[in-house]
Amino acid sequence: MLQIDLWKRILIWGIVALGVFLALPNAFYTRVETHNDAVTAIERQGATPEREAVAAGWPSFLPSGLVNLGLDLRGGAHLLAEVQVEDVYAQRLEALWPEVRDALRPERDTVGTIRLQPSGPMELRIRISQPDGMARALEVVRGLAQPVVSLTGAGETDLAVSGDGDEIVVRLSEAERQATDERTVRQSLEIIRRRIDEVGTREPTIQRQGSDRILIQVPGIGSAAELKEIIGTTAQLTFQPVVGRGASANDSPGIGNEILPSLDEEGVFYELEQAPVVTGEELVDAQPSYDQNGRPAVSFRFNPAGARKFGDYTAENIGNPFAIVLDDEVISAPVIQSHIPGGSGIITGNFSVEESTNLAVLLRAGALPAGLEFLEERTIGPELGQDSIDAGKIATVVAFSAVLVFMFLSYGLFGIFANIALILNIALLFGLLSLIGATLTLPGIAGIVLTVGMAVDANVLVFERIREELRTAKGPARAIELGYEKALSAIVDANLTTIITATILFAMGSGPVRGFAITLGLGIITSVFTAIFVTRLMIVIWFGRTRPKTIEV
Repeated sequence: MLQIDLWKRILIWGIVALGVFLALPNAFYTRVETHNDAVTAIERQGATPEREAVAAGWPSFLPSGLVNLGLDLRGGAHLLAEVQVEDVYAQRLEALWPEVRDALRPERDTVGTIRLQPSGPMELRIRISQPDGMARALEVVRGLAQPVVSLTGAGETDLAVSGDGDEIVVRLSEAERQATDERTVRQSLEIIRRRIDEVGTREPTIQRQGSDRILIQVPGIGSAAELKEIIGTTAQLTFQPVVGRGASANDSPGIGNEILPSLDEEGVFYELEQAPVVTGEELVDAQPSYDQNGRPAVSFRFNPAGARKFGDYTAENIGNPFAIVLDDEVISAPVIQSHIPGGSGIITGNFSVEESTNLAVLLRAGALPAGLEFLEERTIGPELGQDSIDAGKIATVVAFSAVLVFMFLSYGLFGIFANIALILNIALLFGLLSLIGATLTLPGIAGIVLTVGMAVDANVLVFERIREELRTAKGPARAIELGYEKALSAIVDANLTTIITATILFAMGSGPVRGFAITLGLGIITSVFTAIFVTRLMIVIWFGRTRPKTIEV
């Protein structure tokens, strides 16, 4: 007999209702989008009456997930950046000098005095006053080398140490440079992603291209310049010993030192030791707060290694100034009053509330390990996106209308059932896309249009099979039942091959190709569901109420 159990009917209609419910926010796109932006701003920066009013514009009991619009639909910014990996070499070697100095000090009877010499960006040069002790000096410095942490550099060390007359020359080994390049690009990629996520942009595309380049595409942002400002701010925080205050910008610092300006005091410069005691890389948290006078500040906390170094230095240098440096500017240079254990503290300065919040965001995201050179930048206007949306809408409406008309003319009442299922199929598809937070691009729209065309394939197979069964003089109920049973294998085979294709496209492709694969794959799933279950359920309900002696398919 042609019937479907009650629990199956409830389950089918329940899935359909859930899909429509999840797709509902897309019918009120602008309203829901502003609501989501206000909620995100409240979570990140605190509540204000304006934000709460906007957030209340969409009921909290309704879903708020949207199908995000990609760069080609919304407009936005496109950047191609090259990571300046050579910067890291200089930083590594510069930070190595205190270790080399401390390691050679016990050997002064053999090597004499130890002096840092002017060095190139790819090397560190140290002069010893007793060249006869060079062999011992090289042995000690080589003892500082560590194994290279990479698969390609297994068994090698990170330092190449040699002698040049009375000078020790320290360079990074080739294996370490390769490993450093890989780490630097991967770290830059992650930090850029975290920075963009921190400011609440929607569905950015951030991916590696080649060995040292990063592609950044952010929909909805005003311009490429705005995007560069977000990711280009280094937020390089260091804590450095102060050699002297009141220097001039034109003065020559001592070897191993640097002269940096004060952020708040115009015309004031500090001479600092270049090698920092602690860096922002050892921060684990930074939050906006207030100092004891109620002024905006930023509280911070180091990891165990940073806390130990910070605590040891403050214990040994009570009464000496200690500079807090952000992006080559001295925020403040307080005098160390006492030992600061625990690895936490507070950064004070002439901050506004917004500046302290932004600084905390940048510090949490971390410092870029190397500079970025922007090789390509484009601002994609929303007009291009609107043209794409309009073209996509026209293509979808034309395809949708043509399919509806064809199905009605070809199969009559059964065609109407198939058309209703097709409409529900599109709602289910958008519900799934909203649920997973997918980004819709122009190729994604092509996938939806293709889904519309393919959505009726299963119904066509079933209806043609029902026609064949009716020609064998079987009754309507039996013909419908056999039509679905015998068409099932063909439906599964046909759609399974498409699912396999979509899976391969998703696995092997990137960017827009993946968007097409996602919409195509999900569209096939919803199409098969609506054809096998929803259309059949409507036919069963109709047949159970009317009990026709004959049917026209």
